[in-house]
Amino acid sequence: MRIIDAHHHLWDLDVRDQPWTAGLPALRRTFRVADLEPLAAASGVGATVMVQTIHAAAETPEMLALAETSDLIAGVVGWTDVAAPDFPERLNELRLGVGGGWLVGIRHQVQELPDGAWLTEPETVKGLRKLAAAGLVFDLIVRADQIPACVAAARAVPELSFVLDHLGKPRIAAGELEPWTTDIRALAELPNVTCKLSGMVTEADLDNWTVADLRPYAEVALDAFGPERVMFGSDWPVSTLAADYARVVESTFELASHLTDAEREAVFAGTATRVYHLG
Repeated sequence: MRIIDAHHHLWDLDVRDQPWTAGLPALRRTFRVADLEPLAAASGVGATVMVQTIHAAAETPEMLALAETSDLIAGVVGWTDVAAPDFPERLNELRLGVGGGWLVGIRHQVQELPDGAWLTEPETVKGLRKLAAAGLVFDLIVRADQIPACVAAARAVPELSFVLDHLGKPRIAAGELEPWTTDIRALAELPNVTCKLSGMVTEADLDNWTVADLRPYAEVALDAFGPERVMFGSDWPVSTLAADYARVVESTFELASHLTDAEREAVFAGTATRVYHLG
């Protein structure tokens, strides 16, 4: 079966600092595509989507240039400020630059904001509409308490495809299902939203998590969105805080074991291919 890893990161600390890793020694090093390639191959992953890490204007052009030379990276979710007055010009520069054809979406670190209000501010909505007109996707990296704001944004721009990263970061380690479940189901009612089955291991107990801990959250997402609107992502190398690459892949297959072959194909390749327009 085809496997597409729809969510991973790469960074080179010799090129640019990643300040958020300062208190995470396991991540305080460079992770290159050459590090990921053998891991992906060993797990049967044939293509990936590389996702931005910080709000740095130079990062996305570098990611696109890397995708241009890589046989593994099939798409890039980058960053440029969608709320900026010159957002259309910035987006056009990215698409016309080296590797610009690999740009499939934009992401903004909403999880770092006090709440989700930024998602529905007039300038943000204006930019999101421009993004939709360009045929690109907006990835939602949010905390669980910000999911209601995602609902409002997806309603405000129904022509835009939104992708919820990491199931909206439920509090798995605490075993909390509400109000996350209610909010996820409200978001899933909107047909322009899909969800990544990713990032769960780092929301669980990093040292002692089991597939059983993840299952209630995966089941809610799969039931609410349906497999045709769910996609697998490893969140490597952040996921290495809790598991190696192979274990993340294997655990996700275990969580999807009750699905039909066609449904598993959607989760592990079909949804990502369709939503991100991967060639």
